[in-house]
Amino acid sequence: MVRINPDKVETTGPSAADMQAALEVQRKAFKANPYPAWEVRKARLTKLRDVIMANEDAIKQAISDDFGSRAGFETDFADIVSCYNEIKDYLDHGEKWMRPRKVSIALANKPGRGEIIPQPLGVVGIIVPWNYPLFLAVSPMIGAIGAGNSCMIKMSEYTPIFSALFKKMMDETFTPEEVYVATGGVEVAQAFSALAFDHLLFTGSTSVAKHIMRAASENLVPVTLELGGKSPVMVQDDVALEEIAPRIALGKMMNAGQTCIAPDYVLMPSAKVDAFSEAMISQAESMYPTFAGNDDYTSIIADSHYARLQDLLDDAEEKGATIRVAGDDDKQQLAQERRIPLTVVTNVKPEMRIMQEEIFGPLLPVVASDTLDDQIDYVQDHARPLALYLFTHDDGAQKRVLYETHAGGVTTNDTMWHIAQSELPFGGVGPSGMGAYQGEKGFETFSHMKSVFHPGTKGILANMKAKMMAPLLAPYDEKSEKLLAMAKKQAGAAQ
Repeated sequence: MVRINPDKVETTGPSAADMQAALEVQRKAFKANPYPAWEVRKARLTKLRDVIMANEDAIKQAISDDFGSRAGFETDFADIVSCYNEIKDYLDHGEKWMRPRKVSIALANKPGRGEIIPQPLGVVGIIVPWNYPLFLAVSPMIGAIGAGNSCMIKMSEYTPIFSALFKKMMDETFTPEEVYVATGGVEVAQAFSALAFDHLLFTGSTSVAKHIMRAASENLVPVTLELGGKSPVMVQDDVALEEIAPRIALGKMMNAGQTCIAPDYVLMPSAKVDAFSEAMISQAESMYPTFAGNDDYTSIIADSHYARLQDLLDDAEEKGATIRVAGDDDKQQLAQERRIPLTVVTNVKPEMRIMQEEIFGPLLPVVASDTLDDQIDYVQDHARPLALYLFTHDDGAQKRVLYETHAGGVTTNDTMWHIAQSELPFGGVGPSGMGAYQGEKGFETFSHMKSVFHPGTKGILANMKAKMMAPLLAPYDEKSEKLLAMAKKQAGAAQ
């Protein structure tokens, strides 16, 4: 097991020149082996799984130390097990995904044949956020490695202890030609994002993503952006509160709401708002009899984030919102531990900051919205979110929401579970991101799906085709026009 002394964690990180040198090392290695065999990719994925398995306890402790307190079960479930599931998916299917894919060819182009060859891109850059620091480092790594690439990874400065542990784990498991890990602050991230990668994946806030994309554009580096936004919960009148409260509470309170796809706010019939609020408070208190000193409940990552959440509440209360807080814990102890109980906010108004900013914490605004039309209009009138959650048993309502609203992903009658399905792509739309990964989609994101046409130059059909195509050569004449007319007819455009 890798060991890290939290008191001796190095936080400065590498220089721009160091990272450029690391990129050149990986580029040189990739040039020597531009299409790693499946056995090579499989061995790398297996090593990645094994080093996580050997360091589970150290991973949980390091992440908890960074947060102040992070529920060990949540790290196990959301970070560690999620990595295992994705690695298994690649080990089960990766060899098939990397095979050339046959495509059909029009009769006029026979005896030619077409195929798509998944080709590794080269060096993939990955910028990791702090909220699920293992999973959001390893998940894109799995896709990049499975597709045959090498990786350069920038860890978050908000998790210095885990970042140091992860760097040591990777340094002891992989060669610099395979995986490189950088730690450090904003200056390191800025230099990292300016490197000429073959692909760059960033997970984080929309505001930072603009800087990342701007830096990447200088080298025309393609980017995948996994962002966030205000993910709505749409509740219809046909569902029971006791049915939905546990499911919304799980999505909102796991990691203390510090999840990019956590429910951000709830749209529901006005007649149910008060009862729903009480049901959510009751559900939270049954899950966490106390919040202060409770190792099952995660702390807010940093003082600045804690202060921001308190400011959102203060602003809402000053503008007339009603605040309901779960539990009856000592406020001073909660503040010292940076723990915020589930807090339901009603009577909200559009001008409140809590309705304008992504919350990223255990605060849950509830918006009275009586009809499905009103709810759809509300979602359509706001920035497209990373996730959307719909609670209804009405198939017609489900169909309307799925086809009339935009979101990166949807879970119906529950929250967050779409991200746990490795067969489903994960990604945003519009302000919540661009591109997607996980499973086969991740393999394709980190590959160039190269189109190849083999015309076929032997045999009777090939000779016939060569004679037919002769009119394509200038100077064009009557035969050329006849060939053009025949091509239009075959394409369904003949007049």
